[in-house]
Formats: sequence, C-alpha cells, structure tokens
Amino acid sequence: MKFIGCYLARFSKSNVFKSVRNGISTAVVVFQRPETSFINVFDRNVKKLQRNRAAAGDNSDTYDYIREEVSYRLADRVYDIKRKFNVAVDLGCGKGNIGRNLSSDVLGLLYCCDSSIEMLKRIKHPTGFPYFAVLSDEEIFPFKDDSLDLVISCLSLHWVNDLPGTFRQIQNALKNDGVFLGAMFGGDTLFELRCSLQLAEIEREGGFAAHVSPFTAIQDVGSLLHRAGFTMLTVDVDELKVNYPGMMELMYDIKGMGENNAAWNRKSNLHRDTILAAASIYRELYGNDDGTIPATFQVIYMIGWKPDPSQPTPAKRGSASVSLKDLSKIDKMIRDKEK
Repeated sequence: MKFIGCYLARFSKSNVFKSVRNGISTAVVVFQRPETSFINVFDRNVKKLQRNRAAAGDNSDTYDYIREEVSYRLADRVYDIKRKFNVAVDLGCGKGNIGRNLSSDVLGLLYCCDSSIEMLKRIKHPTGFPYFAVLSDEEIFPFKDDSLDLVISCLSLHWVNDLPGTFRQIQNALKNDGVFLGAMFGGDTLFELRCSLQLAEIEREGGFAAHVSPFTAIQDVGSLLHRAGFTMLTVDVDELKVNYPGMMELMYDIKGMGENNAAWNRKSNLHRDTILAAASIYRELYGNDDGTIPATFQVIYMIGWKPDPSQPTPAKRGSASVSLKDLSKIDKMIRDKEK
C-alpha cells in the first residue's frame, strides 16, 4: 500500500514536499482552508482521537457492522451507474469498507481519505485496482479542481462542521458530469437513546445536556447540495434497527464504532443514578417483548452530479403533447398510435 500523509495547516502558499521514510512514500501538503462561515459544533481533534482509539482497540472489526451494511448498499448504487470511474475518492474511508465492495469494472484508481491514521493503517486491500491511503481532514479536501470522476463518502460527513463548504469543495474537485454519492446519519438516529437520557437527567438532576450528537435533517441535505452547485439530485432515507441486550451494550458499541459524542457542548460525565434511570426508561418505553432494546440508525443517501451540457435537461414549458388529465387514457392512446 502506498501511503500519502497530508499534514494540513493554514498557510497562504501551497507546497508539496516528497520524502521517503522506512520505505513509505510520504507527501506533505500545506495549503489554506477555504474561507467560509460556519458554526463550529464538533471538536474535530476529539473525534480524531476517538476514531484512533476505536481502530486501535481489540476486535475493532466487531463494531463495523453498521458501516459494512451501509457501505454495501452505497457500493450497490455505484454499480447502478453504467460507467467506469478512472479516478475516485473515498472520503472518510475508515478501514476501506466501500473499496472492498467495488471492483475494477467500475473503478480505475481509488484514493482512501481519512483523518484517523489508525483507521488508514487497518485498510483491507481492495482487489483489482490500485489505491492510495491519504491522511486528510474531511473539511479540507486535498484535491485539485476538475480532477476526479467520483467521490464517495460513507458515514463520515455527519461529523463535519462546515458541511456546505465540504460539498462545495467536492463539487469543485469533480470533473464535469462527475458524481458524488454519500451516506450520513440523519436526525432520527438513536432517538431512543437521546430521549431516555434526557428524561433520566430531568428526573435525577433537574435538567439535561446533549449526550447524543446533533445530526442533519433530511430536508436540509437537498438544499445544501443544490447550493453547492450539484444537479440531478436524489436524496432518500433508510432506517436500520439493531437490537441490543441493554442500553449499556449499545453505548459500548457506539464507542467501539468511534461514533461517541464529539460536540463542544457535550457533558463530560454521566452520574451512575442517571445511567441506571435512563436504562430503565429505555427498556420501558422502547423495549421488545424478548427483553432486548432497539436502536434506530437513520441513514440519508444522496447523489449529486456536477453540471455538464451532455446531461438531460427539463423540456421547455408548454412543449408537452399530452395533458396530465389524459393519463387514465394512456393505454388507449398508445394503441391508437400503433394502429
């Protein structure tokens, strides 16, 4: 595996320095963050540490079941596009889950980008096409304009502070008629855990804090993609429900996934009484008949294309030859036309 490390900093000039250490090819990329205004919700350094810790833990692959399932479904959408993408990027690749579900029939070269070096070290080699591991932050897209055919992102964009800016950078890096496919957790993710913790804290402590990170609502995703310049948008939602023995097992798995809370306003601790009360509330409100508890993971899938003159465009207003009120007669009209 060839490894490219992108050490990002705020400088006004762009320079690339190549060196070789211990047989690993390294490129140091220094460039300026795009100037955009955004709300700083998440501590990106804490999220990086959480993901590094999760990847370095024992049996870390055990906790990849959500990402594996979503990666498979996202890769299936890539195969629906009857085209081979010569240069592609997996943004927030984790351990390369998407790459393992793709083949040389659809990809020529893949750049696997992630902010966690421990995740990149554990990428399992995809077969059939070359790939590079790139250490870079999702908020600073390290690729030139008009250089990519495909950008994929699986379950990483919900931790991005400047989501409009990231969409804009992706759109700029794509070639004309290039495509972006993404999947991110939606607003109803872990609503059972969020409600249970809030009710328990109100009961035990007289108030509540945010213990589950905020997520993007589906109605906002389409507008953000449109603002970034994407066209022919498709946004849909899927829900995965996973049953756990109890709330503690759920929280343990969330930590193992590297998906624990990284918001700046997160509370540093939970009282023991509050945890026990939340577990009881969770089981009482949402528990299954067999004693397990369900957890909902809402996944928002999105597809956006960079505009190109070859793409289909809407017909001119008033050019229709059939009225909508005649739809019930469409079969008769087709038969008459064939005669």
